Amino acid sequence: MRSLVICATLMLLARVFRWRIRPLNWRPVALRSLFFSSAMVLYFGAAGIMPIAQVGAGLFSAPIFVLVISALFLGTRIGIWRVLAVLIGFAGVLLILKPDAASLSILSALPLLAGLLYALNGIATRRRCAGESTVTLLMGLFAALGVWGALGLIWFAVFPSTPEFTAGFGFFAKGWVTPTPRFLVLLMVQAFGSLFAVAALTRGYQLAEVSFVAVFEYSFLVFAGFWGWILWRDIPDLQAVFGIVLITVAGVIITLRSR
Repeated sequence: MRSLVICATLMLLARVFRWRIRPLNWRPVALRSLFFSSAMVLYFGAAGIMPIAQVGAGLFSAPIFVLVISALFLGTRIGIWRVLAVLIGFAGVLLILKPDAASLSILSALPLLAGLLYALNGIATRRRCAGESTVTLLMGLFAALGVWGALGLIWFAVFPSTPEFTAGFGFFAKGWVTPTPRFLVLLMVQAFGSLFAVAALTRGYQLAEVSFVAVFEYSFLVFAGFWGWILWRDIPDLQAVFGIVLITVAGVIITLRSR
């Protein structure tokens, strides 16, 4: 439903402002959309069956994957400062999310795979889709997410989930649920908010080197902590605050070294 709202909005805006939606090259746009949407499916799917600490730490391994892929397969020279910044930022992530090693299992590979796919998305955006318009990439991404959602609805319509299966996998194992008025309001807020956020993120990956942009995505955790405090008075403990400081330090290092 979110994809329908966003894609319809993009088509309307493109018609009014005469933006180009058709990609210059379908193949890299489709590949990039597949990487991004698959990463989100794995991330949110894993969040329904695993502790959020493991899921978050896995997804935020993406900058590490970016550095490894860029250095080993793309011939990019990665300076010691950027390596240090990524390691500092990732240490901050671990302090905030507090992953529990005792609960690790084969399912831990799901968020790590999401991190790998998210890294590939960033690389594809910069190296293969830099000439595409941001509107084109947004349309491809949300259309791909819509396809994943439609496939999920079809699957559970043909193979209804049992109560036991739903209890084990949470929302990820549910089919169609009749929307409520409150849901529709939240849907619109989330749709337009994510449209703006993903547009800014996509444009950032088009304009700057991937290993620079990826580190700044750690700021997600800083803002998550801020809004958690504003909305629910959820005050982070000292360990989480130290993690936020490390993330900030990583961003400052990247900013200074990129000048």
